[in-house]
Amino acid sequence: MNSIEVIYYPLMTESASLMVERDNKLIFIVNLKAHKTDVKRAVEELYDVKVNRVTLLITPHGEKKAFVRLQPEYKASDVAIKLGLL
Repeated sequence: MNSIEVIYYPLMTESASLMVERDNKLIFIVNLKAHKTDVKRAVEELYDVKVNRVTLLITPHGEKKAFVRLQPEYKASDVAIKLGLL
């Protein structure tokens, strides 16, 4: 799977914006077939950051949500601003 096939779109809600500022995390809706390593590689390639940890869950709507924590030297708020989310 290439990086463009893995990540569908970033998700920005009120709780997601708190995670960006408090926990240095970004939230993405990803392909159902994507694994943690796929998501990590895709985020690092597309946004030029280093990922610390990826957590996945499947929503009741059948979408897969990825919580991506960045390394401390990278700011999730900077990536969110580039994406036009903040």
